[in-house]
Amino acid sequence: MKRKPFYKILYMQVLFAIVAGVLLGHFAPQEAVTLKPLGDMFIKLVRMIIGPVIFCTVVTGIAGMQDMKKVGRVGGKALLYFEVASTLALGIGLVAAHVLKPGAGFNVDPSTLDAKAVSGYAAQAAHGDGIVAFIMHAIPDTFVGALTQGDMLPVLVIAMLFGSALALLGDTAAPVTNLVETLSKAFFRIVHMITSLAPIGAFGAMAFTIGRYGIVSLLPMLKLIGTFYLTAILFVAIVLGVIARLCGFSLWRFLLYIRDELLIVLGTSTSEAALPQLMEKLERLGCPRGVVGLVVPTGYSFNLDGTNIYMTLAVLFLAQATNTHLTITQEITLLLVTMLTSKGSTGVTGAGFITLAASLSVVPTVPVAAMVLILGIDRFMSECRALTNIVGNGVASIVVSAWEGGLDRDALRNALRTPVSESKRLRSTPPAVVETADTE
Repeated sequence: MKRKPFYKILYMQVLFAIVAGVLLGHFAPQEAVTLKPLGDMFIKLVRMIIGPVIFCTVVTGIAGMQDMKKVGRVGGKALLYFEVASTLALGIGLVAAHVLKPGAGFNVDPSTLDAKAVSGYAAQAAHGDGIVAFIMHAIPDTFVGALTQGDMLPVLVIAMLFGSALALLGDTAAPVTNLVETLSKAFFRIVHMITSLAPIGAFGAMAFTIGRYGIVSLLPMLKLIGTFYLTAILFVAIVLGVIARLCGFSLWRFLLYIRDELLIVLGTSTSEAALPQLMEKLERLGCPRGVVGLVVPTGYSFNLDGTNIYMTLAVLFLAQATNTHLTITQEITLLLVTMLTSKGSTGVTGAGFITLAASLSVVPTVPVAAMVLILGIDRFMSECRALTNIVGNGVASIVVSAWEGGLDRDALRNALRTPVSESKRLRSTPPAVVETADTE
C-alpha cells in the first residue's frame, strides 16, 4: 500500500495547527483573539453529533447483548472501577500538593482579593442541590429533549431504556435495531467529516488561548502548572500504566493509537471534542459495542481523573498561598466532598472551575475569593485535565471489557501492533488472573 504523505495525516495536521496557533497568539495576539469562533464552531459541530452517536451506540450495544443481567453487571463493574480510579486520582493530587507545596511563599492576604472575577463560578456552584439535583438533571423532560439539550447523562438514560426495551422484545424488534444500526453508521460518517476540520478548530482555539492570556501570564504560576502537569503525567504513567499492564496491553501503544484524539483535545481544551472518535476506535480495538456505549459516556460524568487531581491540588494550593492551615479532618472532608462534587462535571472547559468553587464552599476555611489567583491560568490547565480524562476513560473501557471477558485480544494486538510473543502470553493468561487484577 502506498504510504500517505505526512501532511495528509490528521495528527500531523493538528500538530502543525497547534504550533501555528501558538506562534500567532504570541506574535499577533490581537488578530489571534479574533479567531476564537473557529474553535467554538468546531466544538459545536462535535457536540451536535455526540447525542445521536451515544444514543445509537448504546441502543445497538444493549440490544445486541439480549441479557439484562449482563447490562447490569457491566454497569456495576464500570462504576466500581470509576470509584477506585477517582479515589486514587484525588489522593494523588492531595499527596502532590503536600510534597511539592506549589502555593508556599505566596503569602497572599485574602482580604486584598477581589472576588468579583469568580463570583459567577461560585453562583453556578451554589445552584447545585446535591445528589437529588444530579439525578433530576439526568432524567430528561422529554425523550427528544434529551437529544437536544446537549448533556450526555440524559441521552444515556433514554438510550439504556430504549436498548433494554429492544432487547426484551427480541426478534420482533429486529427491524428497529437494524434501523438504529444503519443510523449509527451514518452518524459516524458525519463524525469523520467533522473530524477533518479538527486542524482548523485547534488552530483557532490555541491562537485565542495564547493571544488572550499570553505565555507571559504563565510565569507567576509556573510552579502550580508544573506540579499539576507532573502529577497528571505520573498518574497516567504509573497508575494507568500498571492497570493497563495488568489488563494485558501497553499504555504507551494505546496512547499512540489515540494520538489523533489526544491532539484534538490538546488544541480545543475539551475532551468532548474527541468522544465520538474515541468510541469508534475502542470498538476497533476489540471492546464490545455495549461496553463502550456504557462505559465511555458514563465515564465522562463519573471518571474524570484529570479533574479529580486538579480539585484536591488546587484547593491545597489556595490554602498554602493564603497561609490557611487545614487539619487532617478538614483534608479528609475535602477528599470525601470532592468525590461527590467531581461527579457530573463534564469535559467542558470551565466545568472544573465550577466544581472547585463547590468544593471550597464546603471547606469554608479556604476563601472562595482565592480562586481569583488561578482564574487566569485555568485555561492552560484545562488541556491537561481533558487529556487525562480521555486517557482514563479509554483505559476504563478496555479494563471493563477484559473484566467482562469480552475483549477481543487479537483485535487488540493488531490495533496496537503488540509483538507476537507478548500476544501469545496474553492469550495464555487465565481469565481469573485478569479479573482479579482488575478488581484490585
